[in-house]
Amino acid sequence: MIGGTGLLGSEGAKELIQRGHTITSIALPPLPTGAKMPEGMELTFGNYLTLTDDEIRHHMSGCEGFIFAAGVDERIEGPAPIYDMFYKYNIGPLKRLMDIAKICGVKHVVVLGSYFNYFNRTHPEWQLAKVHPYIRSRRDQAEMVLSYAGDQMNVAVLELPYIFGTQPGRKPVWTFLVEQIRRMKNVTIYPKGGTTMITVKQAGQCIAGALERNVGGNNYPVGYYNLSWVEMLKIFHKHLGVANKKILSIPNFVFKLAMRFLVKDQKKRKVEGGLDMVEFSQVMTSELFIDKKIIVEELGVEADDLDAAIGASVQLCMDILDGDSVIVDMRGE
Repeated sequence: MIGGTGLLGSEGAKELIQRGHTITSIALPPLPTGAKMPEGMELTFGNYLTLTDDEIRHHMSGCEGFIFAAGVDERIEGPAPIYDMFYKYNIGPLKRLMDIAKICGVKHVVVLGSYFNYFNRTHPEWQLAKVHPYIRSRRDQAEMVLSYAGDQMNVAVLELPYIFGTQPGRKPVWTFLVEQIRRMKNVTIYPKGGTTMITVKQAGQCIAGALERNVGGNNYPVGYYNLSWVEMLKIFHKHLGVANKKILSIPNFVFKLAMRFLVKDQKKRKVEGGLDMVEFSQVMTSELFIDKKIIVEELGVEADDLDAAIGASVQLCMDILDGDSVIVDMRGE
């Protein structure tokens, strides 16, 4: 596994170890403060981007499976074209790893991708891969790894949605939202629409299920709980202690206008985001729902306590914002 100390990687390793598998991982130091790694995972600190082919072959030799739980997501900003950064972390190095895995006789591969790629397929009218560099990179990543699938290798791409749950010392992706809600004193203003979501425990089950069950090359759209943004925000409000706070849902065109200021600021700073947030308004204000039947029947994912997972995420976000927690932020493994 690449990225075994991360939120998703460590949960996947934990689930696989519980099922009797032996896990070795390469990950960047340091360990998040207070984080407990899965007992039994053999961990090597290092940057796979700078390891030689021989060094990687040494780690992969004798392994039946390979899990890529690293890379960067859409929150990254950088000089245009930002696609080059996504290629640097999410595609180019993974192709090298796939080549080595094939030489080493690895039979099962799981790559953690994005559910935006699923909606790129199901909503061609949105032209997501054309408009958004991050989504294009996830499409290209999936197509690249799936090209290795065949009689000798099974390849699964998990198209992951928003995920709730925490790892001590690791900054949740939801910190920005908690900060926004706290700033809006009387009413929380948010787009209409909604999304599918899972807990981190379910993400671990997806990883293990895909490694054990997938045959051939497949994308797996991952979703279990389909909530409107209002329904999700009500859970946030409860755990923030403002259960009665009003929520105002704004339509597409209002969100689009607000995002123009963000894009203008990016241009001023001479950076580009993975998502064109003005065009992304169509996506953000839609219902990005996925039928849980796929991961339940094909990957063996079980129900979990979403409320508790959101509550844990919100609490850690508050601790970070209040300076009560030392954290590791997002990085490229």
